[in-house]
Amino acid sequence: MHSSCLSFLLLFVGPVASQQIWDIWQTTWDRSGLFTSLAPSTPINFVSPGAIGSADIVVDDSSVFQTVYGFGGSLTDSAAELLNNLKTTNSNNYWALLDYLFSPTDGANAAGLNYIRVPLGASDFSASVYNYDETSGDTSFNNFNINAAPSYVFSVLQDIKSVNSYLKIHVLPWSPPGWMKTSGSMDGGSLSSNEVTFYATYLFKSLQGFQSKGLTPYAISIQNEPQNSDTTYPSCTMSVAVEAQIGMALRSMMNNNGFGAVKIIGFDHNWSGVSTYAIPLLQAAPNSFAGVAFHCYEGTVSEQAAFQTAFPNKEIYFTECTGSLGSDWWSDIKWYMDNIFIGALSYGASTGLMWNLALDGNGNPFLPGSDSCGGGCRGIVQINSDGTYSVNQEFYSMAQASKAIIPKDVGGPFGQRIGVTIGGELSWALIVGAYVTGRVNPTDWLRYSIVVLNWDDTNNGSWDPVAVPTTIEFRGMQASYTFPVGVTTLWWFASETSLNSTNAESYALYSETDGKQQPLHFFQ
Repeated sequence: MHSSCLSFLLLFVGPVASQQIWDIWQTTWDRSGLFTSLAPSTPINFVSPGAIGSADIVVDDSSVFQTVYGFGGSLTDSAAELLNNLKTTNSNNYWALLDYLFSPTDGANAAGLNYIRVPLGASDFSASVYNYDETSGDTSFNNFNINAAPSYVFSVLQDIKSVNSYLKIHVLPWSPPGWMKTSGSMDGGSLSSNEVTFYATYLFKSLQGFQSKGLTPYAISIQNEPQNSDTTYPSCTMSVAVEAQIGMALRSMMNNNGFGAVKIIGFDHNWSGVSTYAIPLLQAAPNSFAGVAFHCYEGTVSEQAAFQTAFPNKEIYFTECTGSLGSDWWSDIKWYMDNIFIGALSYGASTGLMWNLALDGNGNPFLPGSDSCGGGCRGIVQINSDGTYSVNQEFYSMAQASKAIIPKDVGGPFGQRIGVTIGGELSWALIVGAYVTGRVNPTDWLRYSIVVLNWDDTNNGSWDPVAVPTTIEFRGMQASYTFPVGVTTLWWFASETSLNSTNAESYALYSETDGKQQPLHFFQ
């Protein structure tokens, strides 16, 4: 037989469906890899299963859960000011940073962050206390002025949008105008009972204001941290009943005036408030709120499960957690992955956000007199006065997660969480999230990805980082990879349905050339 014919026949010794891992991104505990691409020179093949590794990851794509809308942080006034200063001081560094943070281009050395939370008016990270209508008693809002916000908030948002067209903007106030409150001040207190409808109008006009800047929000929350009253910075307590009333009034205004597609997200406060606030709020106004948002400062991520059970058809957002100056780099990453960037998603969250997008190395600037950050908050990015910048552990954590769910194709969908379980003697060493991302061209194979935290770093209390030899099971096939202590994101491509054909006359072969993972079909 001619050798070329023999080679051809050897490819088809039986029905086979092959997937291959070509793409690996990794951040290691010792920083030897920092969101580093480790694309192998030869692929890691899925083959017929054998013995499992020390850990065994079983990916179940028959169980499909929520869409992940993205990752990011808050563009506070402080963050916008620092970014704007960087643009002035070193424009090249500014655009390089925006590209590294936000570019969604497939295969790029960039995180593809795309979800930005923006305060409506002042927060604890503003130069001064302000809102969009300072005129006491102006319930007609003739003096409403979106330009009370620093202009650089909008210009930086526009720049981010120019880098990532998928940008989702989630707006919310830290406080109503002081003249609407029992305290007469934006710092602490609560909304006056006779201002409920007027405050809904104020929020609606805020949406119109952002739209006038070419920045129509994706979502709006009624009140940041409605169970928190702090007299050192803008804050406001708000009962479930009052937030429900505002939500219903605002939803009606939005539906009747061209904002029907903008979501209202309730609560936006700690995990610990799921039973006392988040669930009762949705019970009170189920048709007004698309879902609720959580913060990390009290309670545990598992409390999201109670909301999932109560409202399986509503959405969950994770919208705030801050790093603290002086904390341990690797300990932070472990906590973030376990509780937010894998953990919160495993309990139904569609987003994972940190607090300030950017601060300086001392956690500045922040509102004078504010006590909100104790020893100092750390931004996702550190921007220095000399025009340099660096990214922090918050960036590396979310970047690893973002790579798994950003669109594979221009204009394509974001990833959805799918089922995954872990077995083996070292199953405890790995925390895993699994996702599937659809394609624009229905003939292109879907992308299947996993984000893996290996936190096996101690042995009887002493430091001992242990790499974990792991098998990955998918549709009856098995791949092997040894995960170092750190965070690893990897993916492969497969058809929408299982290719483990029972038809002995049909064969499927995987073809990888320019990233368009395609099956080649041959018939005898």
